[in-house]
Amino acid sequence: MLDTGFFLRWMHASAVAVDREAAHLTELDSPIGDADHGTNLQRGFAAVTAVLEKDAPDTPGAVLVLSGRQLISTVGGASGPLYGTLLRRTGKALGEAAEVSQQQLAEALRAGVTAVAQLGGAQAGDKTMLDALEPAVEALGESFSAAREAAEQGALATVPMLARKGRASYLGERSIGHQDPGATSSALLMAALAEAGAGVEEAS
Repeated sequence: MLDTGFFLRWMHASAVAVDREAAHLTELDSPIGDADHGTNLQRGFAAVTAVLEKDAPDTPGAVLVLSGRQLISTVGGASGPLYGTLLRRTGKALGEAAEVSQQQLAEALRAGVTAVAQLGGAQAGDKTMLDALEPAVEALGESFSAAREAAEQGALATVPMLARKGRASYLGERSIGHQDPGATSSALLMAALAEAGAGVEEAS
């Protein structure tokens, strides 16, 4: 079972990964976006870390709801609302349980991903964060490491895609050949999840 400590570790690992890869995310965002994806997420997850250290919630769902709320209030552009919605909706789906199963997390995360798709009006294949998140959710029922691998492959698969949503869609065919920064940061989030899950993988 996954307790509150697991979700705190996930958010901390996410913040560390975003901080480490911020320059790379911004580099990816430069040719097809506003060149601020890395710095925006870096600021947002730093705020998440600070609020969780100050007043750590006592349930898994509350950790994600608070984290999502913090991202929405501190991250500019589209990233804040999208990542904030992902975490808040996932947290709300987990409810007030003190512990959740890996399968319950997968189902809750699916609800979060669906909410992101509705908010952004996008779907898999549009060259967005959904291209990493949707395969990751599918694979999470198998294992944390499978979810990480699926997200990483999903992010790489955005390179030849034509962007149909978001800032990159304004470039038309010039968006082809660039890896989507949102899918890349989503893969970081799934890698952080796998890191938090190391050693607590449930038997299938």
